[in-house]
Amino acid sequence: MTYAVTGLPLDEFRPLFALSDQDLAARGVIRKTADSKPGYPCRITLRDAEPGDTVLLMNFESHSVATPYRSAYAIYVNESADETVRTVDAVPQVFQGRPIALRIFNDEGMLIGADLAREEAVDGAIRRAFENPRAAYIHAHNAAHGCYAARIDRA
Repeated sequence: MTYAVTGLPLDEFRPLFALSDQDLAARGVIRKTADSKPGYPCRITLRDAEPGDTVLLMNFESHSVATPYRSAYAIYVNESADETVRTVDAVPQVFQGRPIALRIFNDEGMLIGADLAREEAVDGAIRRAFENPRAAYIHAHNAAHGCYAARIDRA
């Protein structure tokens, strides 16, 4: 089963990059400087920010569905992001070294399964999830902090 992991669309966040800290704060967004790696996983590039990079910390609705599984939580986006990353049959860098929770949804946005994996086991867990013909897409989350990491679709 071929799959694709896709970061969030850069164009959705680019307008925020030019705002002042005060204007960001009015929108509930905080600008921070990455001081370690890993620690600031960008949801656009699917890579951890480098120390010294500026990132935006914000609330993001990752699952906009009219079901009990609608979801929003804190994410980081790197202000140096220049493209949305999409990997095919490859686990992105931002999943490495972190336990990843996979939430498996059907076409109606209802949760039909879940898994927890780490490192090389993430690839196998994704492939197993898509063996279920009812699995429409998967949301990956950082298991420890609970934040949305990326969307995974059949490719």
